[in-house]
Amino acid sequence: MQEFSAQQVDELIKQSDKKPFLLDVREPWEHEICHIDGVTLIPMKTIPQHLAKLDPTEEIVVICHHGIRSRMVGRFLEQEGYKHIINLSGGVKAWAEQVDATMPKY
Repeated sequence: MQEFSAQQVDELIKQSDKKPFLLDVREPWEHEICHIDGVTLIPMKTIPQHLAKLDPTEEIVVICHHGIRSRMVGRFLEQEGYKHIINLSGGVKAWAEQVDATMPKY
């Protein structure tokens, strides 16, 4: 698993021909407060039941509030055979501080 800063993920999204899959593993109430455009919300505790929604060959950026839950999900996905996992280090908090200053914080 790779660790990317908010700025690196932003660049990846902007410059990639094939956009990465943005996986938000927070709870629905957190997602309602703020989220990065284009994410798919699958709360952490439901990931095992939703593996069929994820392509093991696709680049997946895992996102949470601070980057801890997303790292745990990233490790789980790697154990399940997913090869291209990126953790958004610092989570949406870092995104709000480094990329989108208009994003609400919690």
